[in-house]
Amino acid sequence: MHDFSLYPELDVIEWINTPGPIHMSDLRGRVVVLHAFQMLCPGCVQYGIPQAERIARAFPGKDVAVLGLHTVFEHHDVMTPAALRAFASEYRMRMPIGIDRPAEEGSIPRTMRMLQLRGTPSLVLFDKAGKVRHQHLGQVDDLLVGAEIGALLMEQAPARSTSDKNPIQTPQVQGCEDGTCHTKSDIPRS
Repeated sequence: MHDFSLYPELDVIEWINTPGPIHMSDLRGRVVVLHAFQMLCPGCVQYGIPQAERIARAFPGKDVAVLGLHTVFEHHDVMTPAALRAFASEYRMRMPIGIDRPAEEGSIPRTMRMLQLRGTPSLVLFDKAGKVRHQHLGQVDDLLVGAEIGALLMEQAPARSTSDKNPIQTPQVQGCEDGTCHTKSDIPRS
């Protein structure tokens, strides 16, 4: 799995469904479930968002924090913060949702690039110390995710380390197929 510094801060421009910004460092001691999605991604709407909401209902908030990350790498002109607020209301999304900061160059937003996400929906699990332990692209069985979260809950939080660094590779243009939206580097070549 990726070896990032502990609890990398999400680079978001705005939070919805929460009274103020959320800082990953404030979640130390909890397992963090980050669901990265786009509101126009069919797989996100069909199974990613409902799964994140089920996780939030299944685990106590004092033990597991569930966050959404709206990370737009396509259709930038229609997936605005106002459209996301309407979408979240229509789909009755309750989890806090951060809006990923757009890239200064290219189409891959900053947090998506930092976490090396390959597309949407993506599910990222951080352990109690803030280290990325599991990362899934596309549909993931609820039992597998529940088992991964349960295993992380049983672990003791290890001491902090400042040596966890990993160079980030920048994916390029994207496409959608098989219910997931991918960056170009993930689309199988014929």
